[in-house]
Amino acid sequence: MQRLNFSPYSFRFKSSENNTLIFDPVRKKFVVLTPEEWVRQHVLAFLTEEKKIPLALISVEKEIKVHRTRKRYDIIVFRSDGQLALIVECKAPSIAISQETFDQIARYNLALDASYLMVTNGLNHYYCTQNHEAKTYEFLREIPSYPLL
Repeated sequence: MQRLNFSPYSFRFKSSENNTLIFDPVRKKFVVLTPEEWVRQHVLAFLTEEKKIPLALISVEKEIKVHRTRKRYDIIVFRSDGQLALIVECKAPSIAISQETFDQIARYNLALDASYLMVTNGLNHYYCTQNHEAKTYEFLREIPSYPLL
């Protein structure tokens, strides 16, 4: 897999039926290693190892309803009080981050109302907050670490 713009992390791999699998510590199972999954697992390591977010406060690939349409988010992070803190949208490294990517996460955030948003393809990372009234993003240099997140 391609080297990403994250610190080096340690991952668990195994092979099964001609597929390489990577262990997801949130879902507690091995999943097929795709380019997007490679990015997702780096983000999980970044959140838990660098931002010190407990695994128990992270959810991965769950379905939500946005305007009566079923969608799947990549990663969300909760605060210890149960409020939603962060939504992360992961793309494969070959996918450029575009306005469409920000629009996608903004639509998710209409249903979820997170304080922070992160969009990454593993090479470029963008952090922001969303102003719902002005329909704009305020870009940040980074997201806060736990417990401030």
